[in-house]
Amino acid sequence: MRVVAIAGTDTGVGKTIVTAALAARARARGERVAVVKPAQTGVGAGEPGDVDDVRRLSGVDDVHELVRLGEPLAPATAAAREGRAGVSAEAIAAAVRELDGRDLVLVEGAGGLLVRLGEDGSTLADVAGRLDAAVVVVARAGLGTLNHAALTCEALAARGLRCPGVVIGAWPAAPDLAACCNLRDLPAYTGRPVLGRVPEGAGRLEPGAFFDGAREWITTEEPI
Repeated sequence: MRVVAIAGTDTGVGKTIVTAALAARARARGERVAVVKPAQTGVGAGEPGDVDDVRRLSGVDDVHELVRLGEPLAPATAAAREGRAGVSAEAIAAAVRELDGRDLVLVEGAGGLLVRLGEDGSTLADVAGRLDAAVVVVARAGLGTLNHAALTCEALAARGLRCPGVVIGAWPAAPDLAACCNLRDLPAYTGRPVLGRVPEGAGRLEPGAFFDGAREWITTEEPI
């Protein structure tokens, strides 16, 4: 079983859509895929959330959400405001290990790599370390991306965590100068390749069109 964590350089960069694209790409190869979302914030009980988007777009039904919190805050903060502990790295790792038998398990983070998930201070980096997971970094196309992506990749390297590369999570139909420079310069700043670009608005596609596109948006030949 391969485990891949998806970390954003910030919130709102398109992690969920990239997670769905990676799941669809693996499913198209005939792999048994599961997705784990350790913490979802800003979504109330009964409302559609990230796991629902992943399931709808990728066609992967083996999708698991561990903690849902109503306020749109960092998970540890939102949990504390609700009088809850959030979720620990060990609890997340245990949930992933229970999925033994899958070819690939994708673990979608909440916010950035070092955002605290619970009161014990656990982060997605801690989860990846416990599971020996590779970490795909998702960045946006706008200003600030080079610095945020470089810092994220430096944090991964400092912890000895593997990073296959960076995916741009919302590539515009008409890229401006900043987006084009990011595409060119990200490998130099991060030391990692750009694995692909998921187009802006991909999450609004019909599932069939999304599934077909996912095989082209993530351009690396290596299985992730």
